[in-house]
Amino acid sequence: MSPAIPSCRPVVVVTGLSGAGKATVLRMLEDLGFESIDNPPLSVLEELVGEGGTVPLAIGVDARTRGFDAAELQALLRRLRAVPGTAPQLLFVTAEDAVLLRRFSETRRRHPMAPGGSLGGSVADGIAREQSLLAPLRDAADWVVDTTDRPLPDLRRLVERHFRPEGEAPQGLAVAVMSFAFPRGLPREADLVLDLRFLRNPHYDPVLRPKTGQDPAVAAFVRQDPDFAPFWQRMTALLDPLLPRYAAEGKKYLTVALGCTGGKHRSVLMAELLSAHLAEQGWRVDLTHRELRAVQASSTGAMAAGGGELNIAPPLSTTGREAPSTCTL
Repeated sequence: MSPAIPSCRPVVVVTGLSGAGKATVLRMLEDLGFESIDNPPLSVLEELVGEGGTVPLAIGVDARTRGFDAAELQALLRRLRAVPGTAPQLLFVTAEDAVLLRRFSETRRRHPMAPGGSLGGSVADGIAREQSLLAPLRDAADWVVDTTDRPLPDLRRLVERHFRPEGEAPQGLAVAVMSFAFPRGLPREADLVLDLRFLRNPHYDPVLRPKTGQDPAVAAFVRQDPDFAPFWQRMTALLDPLLPRYAAEGKKYLTVALGCTGGKHRSVLMAELLSAHLAEQGWRVDLTHRELRAVQASSTGAMAAGGGELNIAPPLSTTGREAPSTCTL
């Protein structure tokens, strides 16, 4: 069970890559009751937070911010974390390069870091400059949100689970459980990655191939693998004592990613089982099936995030080599 956390004023600094959805996340926080301020000069941030009050505060900061400096922002966050009654967090919003390029192409907007002239005018140049400039913040972020293949309703649900006002939901560590396919790349937000490709693969059964891990027949097939039960016991024996320790250290978000070859059968089943197991123990759990979500998004069409700013339901890239067997701790 996640431990209780003392009540204090939430302060969320939202940053990230242009086109990834920073403004969209700020609007979602505003809907949750946060006072939202986008791109104030860094020199006034400490004063804004120091004004006090009890209303949660969401502040948007990016490379366009007047006086922007990644090191100075990190130093500011360290000072704010020392202020009693304030709980500042850094949220970084990102997306894959190809998706950012497509979003700027669709909206025909100029990338803010590619103004033309001696700096070069291509969107790709702007993305590369911004990634370099913001890299220290991505590494220092409390939570990294990748909107590459995340539909708008899914993103809103995720933000609401993490930042719903106190009293409306349990506080403490929130656990995201995700199924994925290794050939499509590791989830960027993953903290722990477990490889399920050793289990029997339903893909080679023509009856089971079109089904998913949510189907009882697929579940029965995978469970019949003699290594299924021992692996499940070892996996839960690993995670069960880890989560309370993460919570005790103040970690707010943990993403457990379960991968197989197609992201449709074995990883989906195990993600469903693990999500139910953790929920029974009292953890806040968000379950996502990345590849199933991508298929659903492609069948229903892309969903725009308002104002033409962001499309967060693009198709996944199918390029790239399959990643090696991974268990990242």
